[in-house]
Amino acid sequence: MPSNVYFIDMRATLQESFVAKIGRLMQAAGLAKAVSPRDLTAVKLHFGELGNTAFIRPVFIRQIVEHIRQAGGVPFLTDANTLYAGTRSDTPHHLATAIANGFAYSVVQAPLVIADGLRGKSETPISINRKHFKTVYIATDIVEADALISVAHFKGHELSGFGGTIKNLGMGCASRRGKLAQHSGLSPLVSEETCVGCGECLDHCSQNALALENEKAHIDPSACIGCGECILICPNGAIEVQWTESIPVFLESMVEYAEGVLQGKTGKVLFINFITNVSPACDCASANDAPLVADVGVVASTDPVAVDQAAVDLVNAQTALPGTALTVNLAPGEDKFKGIYPEVDWEIQLDYAVALGLGSRAYTLIRLPLSGSVD
Repeated sequence: MPSNVYFIDMRATLQESFVAKIGRLMQAAGLAKAVSPRDLTAVKLHFGELGNTAFIRPVFIRQIVEHIRQAGGVPFLTDANTLYAGTRSDTPHHLATAIANGFAYSVVQAPLVIADGLRGKSETPISINRKHFKTVYIATDIVEADALISVAHFKGHELSGFGGTIKNLGMGCASRRGKLAQHSGLSPLVSEETCVGCGECLDHCSQNALALENEKAHIDPSACIGCGECILICPNGAIEVQWTESIPVFLESMVEYAEGVLQGKTGKVLFINFITNVSPACDCASANDAPLVADVGVVASTDPVAVDQAAVDLVNAQTALPGTALTVNLAPGEDKFKGIYPEVDWEIQLDYAVALGLGSRAYTLIRLPLSGSVD
């Protein structure tokens, strides 16, 4: 049976702003059913790396917070620390980054909680008994929350093709140990023809797996944990994912972790994708490239698979914007994410999520009408 996915576009009127439309979307999608009085409610989002501006605007998040409060819940904004060395790899830096990017209490009206503790080691083992993992390690404060609202910035991603709800759950809610387990099968590759030996990647490797040899970067496979930070940081594009069968394993591993996150939260979840500033790469980068398509809107559902499928379809229905990293698949109906990352079969994550019973790729898109329109 198709799942319901609720959608608002970017239109607004003097009678109803876009921010107000977000509130109406929350009501239609059933936020009040997911949140009961006194529920400690985790709003899982990405605060953005310093220098990146593609993340969801804090003023939009505040509207979601307000509706959680109206339902009687106690909201807190949360994420887990990163595996790579950046501005969010421990709680003090993570909190400072979130505040610098606008997620202060005075703006969002909710406290910030880094879910896996000071150094990313506060975790809870969850038994799932799946193909790749028997046990997954989830940030403790995510596990202990009564309700979970996933708020994902929908964009491209170097390893998963796109990053949406499933990635926000599976990768974003894992502890440092859990992130390492998902990445451990991947090892980047340095192109000696492109590498100029600048050493920029060395400063961003948390495992000291990079060194300069003969004025070229070299990766020690025995030390590399496959976090992908060097791929993002290289100013010359000289470090790339080594495309092997590990990519499907990574995608399936991410889905298994998403299943672990959702365990014990039946009926206490809502999934939201903001299809705005659809950048080609993850918000973990310290900068964001031009968006691939114009802002589309927001989708929400109680089905994590359907909400990602709907977001993909809405992006692919657009005409690509000129002057972006996307040079193929520019027309409506063409796959923008495979145009950016042709070696990544993003459908694997959705198909595997369906196989695990997390949701359905079939959906009914319910477009909320524009209130007060004179059209």
